[in-house]
Amino acid sequence: MSLPRVVAFSASSNRPSRTRGLVEAVAAELARHQRIDLRVYDLLDAGPGLGVTTRDALPLPAARIVEAIEGSDALIVGTPVYKGSYSGLFKHVLDFVEPERIAGKPVVLTATGGGLRHALIVEHALRPLFGFFAAHIAPTSVYAGGAEMEDGAVADAGVAERVAAAGRELALLIEAASLDAKQRRAAPAA
Repeated sequence: MSLPRVVAFSASSNRPSRTRGLVEAVAAELARHQRIDLRVYDLLDAGPGLGVTTRDALPLPAARIVEAIEGSDALIVGTPVYKGSYSGLFKHVLDFVEPERIAGKPVVLTATGGGLRHALIVEHALRPLFGFFAAHIAPTSVYAGGAEMEDGAVADAGVAERVAAAGRELALLIEAASLDAKQRRAAPAA
């Protein structure tokens, strides 16, 4: 049996970044609970030319990220906060994803920002976005402000607890999705 394919996508335009550190922390926690095939992408991996308006015009590196997102069994997504919302290029990448390819997919939402005033981005921006896609969003999301991350790593006990909870929840969602898929395959055709 193949391992669940998990894509972690960091929408930061910097490398290294706190956002990548946060999505990698959730991925590491998930890996403590379940063996996975993990692929981590940064927005920078899309390369230049992301400003196209049709999927067939995407440069190959960007097309591969969209295909990886669609082909994954689960997602860990993260974005830095820009003016109270997610990265515009993060949203632009998701604009190329076919909604039915994310429907029912387990997802953990993360974000990084400068301080507490950005903490609700996950609930007010990311959760509705992935709700549109009908994803199975983990109950625990993770936000980390500037003081809660050091050198790209989680440095705050409260954030670490949320990372641990999100990783556990994603493992359970992946397991449930796998069982559901097995039951659908085993069910007699109507």
